[in-house]
Amino acid sequence: MRGTSLASLGAVQHRFEPVLSAAGAQGITLGEQLFAVVDALDSSGSLRRTLSDPAIDGDAKAGLVSSVLGRLDARVVDAVSDLVKSRWSSAEDLIEAVERLGFDAVLASAQAGKELERVEDELFRITRSLVGQREVRQALFDPRVPGDKRADLAENLLRGKVTDATLAVARRAAASPRGRRFVATLGLVGELAAARRERLVASVTSGSELSQAQLDRLGALLQQEYGQDLQLNVTVDPAILGGLRIQVGADVVDSTVLARLADARRRLAS
Repeated sequence: MRGTSLASLGAVQHRFEPVLSAAGAQGITLGEQLFAVVDALDSSGSLRRTLSDPAIDGDAKAGLVSSVLGRLDARVVDAVSDLVKSRWSSAEDLIEAVERLGFDAVLASAQAGKELERVEDELFRITRSLVGQREVRQALFDPRVPGDKRADLAENLLRGKVTDATLAVARRAAASPRGRRFVATLGLVGELAAARRERLVASVTSGSELSQAQLDRLGALLQQEYGQDLQLNVTVDPAILGGLRIQVGADVVDSTVLARLADARRRLAS
């Protein structure tokens, strides 16, 4: 999402946040309705082009939203109307913004129920549990399978094991990947959850289990580097042989053996 679009989304998120805070547990319902808006925009080229066209008056676009989405919760209609009045770099950025508000709504419901930290942990644990489950990952992303069937598969795997908010995210990730793998969407929402808790996420991949002392030391070093608390999400992957791969946002530090070998091969080939 480009700078202009990010600014537009940030402004709408700021105005929408009090609505989400007041919604409490209803946030999941609002999120699911926002996801339905995303699906409508994805399926109608003329609608998404009209609503993202900067040459069309914002109030006129908001009126179209009200007429098309009038059956939805008034809070959802107001949020989408607010979005279409803003300036977007592309129609895709508008759709992504609606989807982001949907995830915000689901996470706000978890936050209202004091379960946000648990949701963040569940999303990470689901992602980690799928590392060695190639067939399951493929089934959750298979375009030959209808989206509702993929969502049902996700629910069958997780029902009774996770919070309602996590289940809503997982169903959405499976039903409508929008070009992302299932685990990528869970990772994205996990970062949004961390941001709501005002924490950065450091995704750490290690070739072997790290001791608590090592985790504490790594956490302290990263906290010193970034100047704020971080959530360490650690995955053990013996395939990387040794070292660590650490990603914090767009920053990647890769000291694994495989990375060093790959670098050596590049040097030899040059």
